Amino acid sequence: MKALITGGAGFIGSHLAERLLQTGHEVVLVDNLSTGSLDNLRSIENHPRLRFVYDDVRHSETMHILVEPCDVVFHLAAAVGVQLIVDQPVHTIETNIHGTEVVLEVANKFRKTVLLASTSEVYGKSEAVPFREDDDTVLGSTRFSRWSYACSKAIDEFLGLAYHAQYDLPVAVVRLFNTVGPRQTGRYGMVIPRFVTAALTDEPLCVYGTGKQSRCFAYVGDVIDAMVALMTSADAPGRVYNIGSNEEISIDALADKIIKMTGSKSEKTYLSYEEAYGRPFDDMMRRVPCLDRVKETIGYEPRTKLDDTLRAIIDDIRRRLDQHDGVAAS
Repeated sequence: MKALITGGAGFIGSHLAERLLQTGHEVVLVDNLSTGSLDNLRSIENHPRLRFVYDDVRHSETMHILVEPCDVVFHLAAAVGVQLIVDQPVHTIETNIHGTEVVLEVANKFRKTVLLASTSEVYGKSEAVPFREDDDTVLGSTRFSRWSYACSKAIDEFLGLAYHAQYDLPVAVVRLFNTVGPRQTGRYGMVIPRFVTAALTDEPLCVYGTGKQSRCFAYVGDVIDAMVALMTSADAPGRVYNIGSNEEISIDALADKIIKMTGSKSEKTYLSYEEAYGRPFDDMMRRVPCLDRVKETIGYEPRTKLDDTLRAIIDDIRRRLDQHDGVAAS
């Protein structure tokens, strides 16, 4: 098939592109490089079945040109990372909602299958762990800009499901739970690359809040497998699917584990959310997915344990730091 990936130069998009090329497909990437990077595409940049387009998914004319010849659309383009969301709430809302409006409108015109990437943030402050796709969402006050991201992605989901219900457009929605792996950066607040970089340079690992909040980190390769399988499943459209891991760990314990695995001399420090983000911040204590639906639909189960995921990330960041040091020395 010929696949279009929006946000294709991002962390997840670049891994998805690699996987599709490895399995014989043709891939077109569109990215405005606001958070993505061409460095993520180095391993495939000269591939004969790859095309990269530097543009924004909000540009309808571009999307018409790109969507028409494709068979499927993986819509991953979005504002990402807590730091970016807090710092640029207008950008977050406009990018997420309008970008999805354009993608769905054009995909419907040409009758293309769409996989729409959403987020576990949609569950908000719900304490009904593990989260099930049809659970109620519990969002915080509008004075906390982080919930603008959850709301914008919830509207994306409403739009995608509405296109399926009203126009029978084949759209499936995936809620991703803390996808991690090589090539992810801590630039926009992602905790694992931020911790690993600090540990490898013997700098303090800065824990936001108490560190008692817990998350489940899913290896990007497992997530990509699920996304591709859902895209090609006749049973997937019209529903929402959690994708992630159910191996839960507190942020405090995560910091300890990374310090131990890297043999670092680093210590933990703590910042309140307001100190970290420069404004009041609302958070949830646990975020754990129920994976029953995605297992029933495509047989998905996370295969990669957290320790193996962390080793891959540590090796990747150590290599990048070594390359940076080598360039600086020369």
